[in-house]
Amino acid sequence: MIPESALPDMTVEAPIIDCHAHIFHRGMPFREDAWIRPDYDYTVDRYLADLDAHGIAFGVVTAASLYGDYNDYTLAALATHKRLRATVMLDPATRLDELRRLRDLGVVGVRLQWKTDSHLPDLDGYLWSKFFNRLADCGMHAELNCGAAHLARVLPVLRRRPMQVVVDHFGLLRSPDGTAGDGFAELIRSIDAGRTWAKVSAGFRIDPTVRRDGFDRLFASAGTERLLWGSDAPFVGMEDQSSYARSIEIFREVAPEPKVRRAISDTGLRFYLF
Repeated sequence: MIPESALPDMTVEAPIIDCHAHIFHRGMPFREDAWIRPDYDYTVDRYLADLDAHGIAFGVVTAASLYGDYNDYTLAALATHKRLRATVMLDPATRLDELRRLRDLGVVGVRLQWKTDSHLPDLDGYLWSKFFNRLADCGMHAELNCGAAHLARVLPVLRRRPMQVVVDHFGLLRSPDGTAGDGFAELIRSIDAGRTWAKVSAGFRIDPTVRRDGFDRLFASAGTERLLWGSDAPFVGMEDQSSYARSIEIFREVAPEPKVRRAISDTGLRFYLF
């Protein structure tokens, strides 16, 4: 039984959908370059329990760089829990029939991640252009988790491709210049051009002043129609500095008006096909 002190305040409307969380267990294989190796489980059942404890109906499981293209656990969760959707990591050579199979299982997009010191592939080349066309044909989006320097280079390329794009974590994680940087400026340009959404997620990883400024600038450009909220549970690497309740509190801090938060939730429901 959930302790009474841990129950959410039901007098304040909860988000309807959490658009960004990770699930895993200790038996999963880590990539050789994993930046951290959690020694605990955050199973799909624990995630669903967190959703239920906070009055949230739906969730989106986001591919974690730690596990690369090992998507098995996520796909098993989708097969069992119809209230979930997911993004995965894939080889850009993935065939169209496989993408369609994944889409039918509840996969809505492919997460693309590059470390700050990594070299970008040729996203205008044949392999990646073919992959992006296939994502668009399947109604899938590209989800970007990268720092400012890569965002500034990747987003102009993706604006020329046909699929939708989602940028994680306010577009501000690993962005030392904050909202004044080239990466954030490209995010705003992409939102203004259409087919790009931004996630108000992982706010606990970003300086409070920067995330507030980031939200205000995103809201001025995107309104509520192209913003999404996510918890980033289970707060890998910062488990002792955040919590599920805190992630919702940060959402309320940057978006204090209930109507705005509800509209952002509605955007998440539409975007993730619920």
